[in-house]
Amino acid sequence: MKPKRITDDLDRLLDLLPLAVQQALATPNSREQLLEVVLDLGRVPEARYPGRALALGEQCLTRDDLQTTVDRLGQFGADNRAGIERTLHRISAIRNRQREVVGLTCRVGRAVFGTVAMVRDLLDSGQSLLLMGRPGVGKTTALREIARVLADDLQRRVVVIDTSNEIAGDGDIPHPAIGRARRMQVSLPEQQHQVMIEAVENHMPEVIVIDEIGTELEAQAARTIAERGVQLVATAHGNALANLIKNPTLSDLVGGIQAVTLGDEEARRRRTQKTVLERAAEPTFPVAVEMNTRNRWSIHADVAATVDQLLRGQLPRPQLRELGSDGSVRLVDAQPSRSSSPRPALAAVPLPDPQAPSPRAAPPAQDHAEAISAERADHRALQVLCCGITPQLVDEAIRRHGWPVRWVDDLHEADVVLSIRKGLGHQPTLRRQARESRVPVLVIKSDTLPQVERALERLLARRAGPQDQISHSESQDGDQEDALAALEECRLAVEKVVLPYGRPVELLPRSEQVRQMQVDLVTRYRLSSDVFGQAEQQRLRVYPP
Repeated sequence: MKPKRITDDLDRLLDLLPLAVQQALATPNSREQLLEVVLDLGRVPEARYPGRALALGEQCLTRDDLQTTVDRLGQFGADNRAGIERTLHRISAIRNRQREVVGLTCRVGRAVFGTVAMVRDLLDSGQSLLLMGRPGVGKTTALREIARVLADDLQRRVVVIDTSNEIAGDGDIPHPAIGRARRMQVSLPEQQHQVMIEAVENHMPEVIVIDEIGTELEAQAARTIAERGVQLVATAHGNALANLIKNPTLSDLVGGIQAVTLGDEEARRRRTQKTVLERAAEPTFPVAVEMNTRNRWSIHADVAATVDQLLRGQLPRPQLRELGSDGSVRLVDAQPSRSSSPRPALAAVPLPDPQAPSPRAAPPAQDHAEAISAERADHRALQVLCCGITPQLVDEAIRRHGWPVRWVDDLHEADVVLSIRKGLGHQPTLRRQARESRVPVLVIKSDTLPQVERALERLLARRAGPQDQISHSESQDGDQEDALAALEECRLAVEKVVLPYGRPVELLPRSEQVRQMQVDLVTRYRLSSDVFGQAEQQRLRVYPP
């Protein structure tokens, strides 16, 4: 496989810059890996490279130097961007309140050939592809080569929607880096969604390539295009799918989210609240790529399944791919968690050593012995039931320290219940069952990894002692923490809702002893209250004066 090939036409960009800047960047070492040159009025010019910045000289930039550079450029568009014809460089302006240019960001545009090998198999599938990643990771560069491969190698009818002329360069003639793909320019950035629809209606493309989907109208246009059977290849603002789900403007790209009310049985089975978030529709982009670095990408081959896992509090395990210096692609599969749960660990797992022997190549006798050893270790493991705590945090603590712990879903299998302060308050039935089954309860302050690690360390240390000692001490801690949380809930309800707005408030179900403590607190505020509900669902309602 051929290694990557890079072309940048850097001399044409440097010729526009002030003479002192050109001289500072005259050596080949100063040009290698150059990302951008920053020119700010009254400051020393700066060259930026991956992970570092370098001052260019000692003289501050004058207004004449800046204006000379602006005069050499073409006209700036509505997005304050300009370019150099038949190149991929981009110059962005910073203006003052009088609309005068006081700063320039001269970004180096490069045509990189060879990165498409990372997703070549995805292009052959014909499914729409979404690229995500932080600024500068190479999304537009990859988009450019994908357009060329689709048009030249796969003989598809490709139209590039080039809003800022960054994909195919400035000028009316597209840069050769996009091959035979056609380019439609966008006069105003806010009209990008209209040009997307126009491309489908007027030019019969098989593939549409879009850079930076950033508005709700553009997301709606993308869904319309996908429903017409046209393949989409686009980039979007956001580092990962999790960011896109939280973005109300762009969440439709991955199916959108909606609040769903579960039945009592289903909520108990899932151990969640009755109102949960679920995916609203099929994703516009069935396949997504998270560009972690320029040479390391995470592939989500089934975006719908990934979104469902994220909304349920699970962490998906995408396929990791790395691009070698020789142009070859290496698959890096994450190792499974030590937990018995199929959910993956929270943090990335170190890559396996390619020189080390694979455990799958072990002889059958060794596999059998390892399986027996693993089964015995799992039998000795401390079984933890999580209440209000993300199970992935337990997985991560287990993976970091190698502790003999695993989390379970059934109280009858649990050795201990690990809960946050308000966790058992939302699930009084679980608390009653734990008390009846004499399962100890450990309450921690918050759902964070350090808190979970300290809790598991305490439990493992006390496990060597008598079991009744653990049960007694932890149950007392749980009761005390639950009472404090109930009183804080009551105080906030009175001071934030009942007194200021004169509205009654129903508190969470509590035990009789805790409810009495809440009644005493309400009485101190000279308010009245009453008890509603039956059995374990009895709760206090506080009335305004």
